[in-house]
Amino acid sequence: QVQLVESGGGLVQAGDSLRLSCAASGRTFSGWSMGWFRQAPGKRREFVAEIVWSGRTLYASSVKGRFTISRDTAKNTVYLQMNSLNPEDTAVYYCAAKETGLYNYWGQGTQVTVSS
Repeated sequence: QVQLVESGGGLVQAGDSLRLSCAASGRTFSGWSMGWFRQAPGKRREFVAEIVWSGRTLYASSVKGRFTISRDTAKNTVYLQMNSLNPEDTAVYYCAAKETGLYNYWGQGTQVTVSS
């Protein structure tokens, strides 16, 4: 059974940085893609970033240049380094995993709050 556990969220001020972690367990993840999504109050969940098995990364335009996704395959862990945070980044951040197609495994989420 696939499990994804996020950590690293918190309350920060505008301009600060945070690093989120997502620990994956339950199977080997060779060939899988891992992603980060977020959902702000009153808004739909949106894509933030993903990293595929080859290491290729993709970012939402709103975070490109500020956020960096990476993975440690030995630890089955994915990271999201978030720099230059602003209040618009306030949301619950979710880790997700997929082998093919749509993301179908999700973590419980971690809250990120950025004060102005």
